[in-house]
Amino acid sequence: MGFTLVELMVVLSIAAILLGIGLPSFRTLINSQRITTAANDLLATIHLTRSEAIKRGARVDLVPAGGGDDWARGWLVFIDDNENRKPDQDEQVVFSHGPLPNGMTIEADFTDPSPAYLAYNAAGRTRINASDHIPQLGSFSFTLDGQMRHIKINLLGRPRICNPATHSSTC
Repeated sequence: MGFTLVELMVVLSIAAILLGIGLPSFRTLINSQRITTAANDLLATIHLTRSEAIKRGARVDLVPAGGGDDWARGWLVFIDDNENRKPDQDEQVVFSHGPLPNGMTIEADFTDPSPAYLAYNAAGRTRINASDHIPQLGSFSFTLDGQMRHIKINLLGRPRICNPATHSSTC
C-alpha cells in the first residue's frame, strides 16, 4: 500500500500550515522561559549574596561582570573587603554568572545607583556604600521581546520576583 504524490503533497501542505500557525506561539513560550530563567538565576544569586554576607559576617557585593553597568553581560558575587564595589585581585569571588541571551536587557533602579551594585551587610540587609545602616532598595527589570519580569528588593533586603503581566497591581 503506497501513497500517491497528490496525497503526499496534501499531507505536507497541512503540516506546513499547522507549523506556520504554531511557530509564533512557540517562540513566545521559548522567550517566556528564557526571561523566567534569567530572572530566577539573578534571584538565586541575590539569595546567595545575602547568605554569604550572613555566613561570613562581612560585606558581600553583587556587581555586573566586566566592571560596567550592563547586568546583561553577567554578574559577580565577591567579598568586598575594601568597600570599593569592584573585585580586586586580593578579594575572593564567590560566584560568577555569564552573559544573558541576545536581546535581553536588565535595568537596575536602586537608591544608590552609581556605580551599579547590590551590597549586603553581616545582618543580611542591603546597604549603600556610604553607610552600613542605610538600606539599598529597588528593583531589577528584565525585558525580552515585550515580556518583562521584575525582582523587587524591600527595606530588609528580601528579594521577590514578579510578572507585571499577571500581577500588575503588586509588581
